[in-house]
Amino acid sequence: MNRTDRLYALVEELRAVAPRPRSARWLAERFEVSARTVERDISALQQSGTPIYAEPGRTGGYCLDRAHTLPPVNLTPEEAVAMALALRRMAGTPFRQPAASALRKLVAAMHADDAAAARAMAERIHLVGDTPPATMPRLAAGTLPVGRVLRIGYADRYGVVTTREIEPLGYVGVRDQWYLIAWCRLRGSVRVFRPDRITAVTPTRESVPPRSLTEGDLDIPPDRLRRLSLS
Repeated sequence: MNRTDRLYALVEELRAVAPRPRSARWLAERFEVSARTVERDISALQQSGTPIYAEPGRTGGYCLDRAHTLPPVNLTPEEAVAMALALRRMAGTPFRQPAASALRKLVAAMHADDAAAARAMAERIHLVGDTPPATMPRLAAGTLPVGRVLRIGYADRYGVVTTREIEPLGYVGVRDQWYLIAWCRLRGSVRVFRPDRITAVTPTRESVPPRSLTEGDLDIPPDRLRRLSLS
């Protein structure tokens, strides 16, 4: 069991028996680690704001205050990324640090596989500046259907519509506009698409290995780019 899974399991173990305590030795045997490791894990949880306190005495141990905790938060990867984007809009306010702390707690409460998927999705979202555009584009096949082939109608600056098959790679937000980055099969290269020029979206049944998205694909100076973070 990795540390993230163990931290989540520790909280759930203490929640299940609250308000009764569990000793560090009992928890160490339960999770097959040393008592010192349990103490470090409990300290990390306390520092993150989890209401765990130590009850002294022969029958004492660690207790969780159930009145000040939430049940498991089953965020999807898309929901976690949406939360991260929303909280990034607080970057210039006095609540920047509390917002970052809230996001870390939400991600820590997610299932390990979902958290990993959310981080992978966040790595495909880049911002120019600290604040993301207010409106996030949506595609019919999902928020960011990486590994899927979409057939789209796309209008150029003169209004001429062509049919393209694309493989979505990510998004970049610039000022008040989002752009879809995708591999365009018609052009045989990475292209930037304005969502407001996409006239139709049809998901195909074809799945492909996800292509990587590098900063070099975006043709934007690296010092201006900020990759979305969930931490």
